[in-house]
Amino acid sequence: MQLKCPLSISLYTTEASHPNRQMGLFDKLAGWLGLKKKEVNVLCLGLDNSGKTTIINQLKPSNAQAQDIVPTIGFSIEKFKTSSLSFTVFDMSGQGRYRNLWEHYYKEGQAIIFVIDSGDKLRMVVAKEELDTLLNHPDIKHRRIPILFFANKMDLKDALSAVKVSQLLCLENIKDKPWHICASDAVKGEGLQEGVDWLQDQIRTMKT
Repeated sequence: MQLKCPLSISLYTTEASHPNRQMGLFDKLAGWLGLKKKEVNVLCLGLDNSGKTTIINQLKPSNAQAQDIVPTIGFSIEKFKTSSLSFTVFDMSGQGRYRNLWEHYYKEGQAIIFVIDSGDKLRMVVAKEELDTLLNHPDIKHRRIPILFFANKMDLKDALSAVKVSQLLCLENIKDKPWHICASDAVKGEGLQEGVDWLQDQIRTMKT
């Protein structure tokens, strides 16, 4: 079955020959790992308006970051090439009519970033349902794929804490996969570094 959906592909290259360029978080991650020509496919999932695209934008090298963020329609693929790693990040739309597309990319995913809007209490149940569906999918269920959760939009006055989000999503029930949750404010880039630090440790374990 051929999928028909909007697709945009952007390729960003950060070469070692430009040491004065400010590196994005994924670029720094490549340097810390010390790996050569390794490719890592990361799925970025979560409900619409949770901040997925904003987080991905913050992970890019600064010279490739977009000034204006628009909602993802369907999905987009962002590729980050560094001197030692090639990251492919699938930014999947969280709109209801597009969530069924997620599963077509599970086999390719080597890590998952799951973003939650900490200020959207009404849809926390929906986020949990989507997470449960993800964890029980045949292409995910029996794999020790690392999952990084961002409890995003911590700048909002009524935002739930990362601990509370973890409880509502019942993350403690995830026994067979490494996972970690970080409080984040994607607009300011706060909390993303902690998540990338954890993810790089997990990828290093996977690659050894």
